[in-house]
Amino acid sequence: MTYEEFNAFCQSLPAATYVVQWGGAQVWKVCGKVFAIGGWEVDAPSFTFKVSDVSYEIFKDMPGLRPAPYFASRGMKWIQHFAQPGLPDSELQDYIRLSYQMVAQGVPKARRIECGLTIS
Repeated sequence: MTYEEFNAFCQSLPAATYVVQWGGAQVWKVCGKVFAIGGWEVDAPSFTFKVSDVSYEIFKDMPGLRPAPYFASRGMKWIQHFAQPGLPDSELQDYIRLSYQMVAQGVPKARRIECGLTIS
C-alpha cells in the first residue's frame, strides 16, 4: 500500500480527520483520537494501527510487522506494518478499519454524536 492509498482509505471512514504531526507522520483520527499513522520509516511506507489483544499476539512476531514503537513500550496494543511481506493490502485495510472502530467505540457517546458518528 502506498501513502496515497492509505490516506484515501482512511479519508473514506466517517468523521476521520487528518493531521501531519510527530516529525511528518500522517496521522488519522476519529473524534480527535488516533486510529492510524502512516510514516516513521524512511525506506518503505509504514502503517501503525491499534489491534485486539489476540491480534497483537499473532502479529508481533510476523515478518514485516512489529509492536509499534512508542505505543507498545507503553503497554498499548498497536502494530506497525513496516516491511514486506507484512499483510496484503486488503487485510491491512481491514485491520485499519478495525482500529478505527475500536477507537471510535472508546469515544464517549456525546462526543461521538458531536462528531457525527452513528451510535450503535
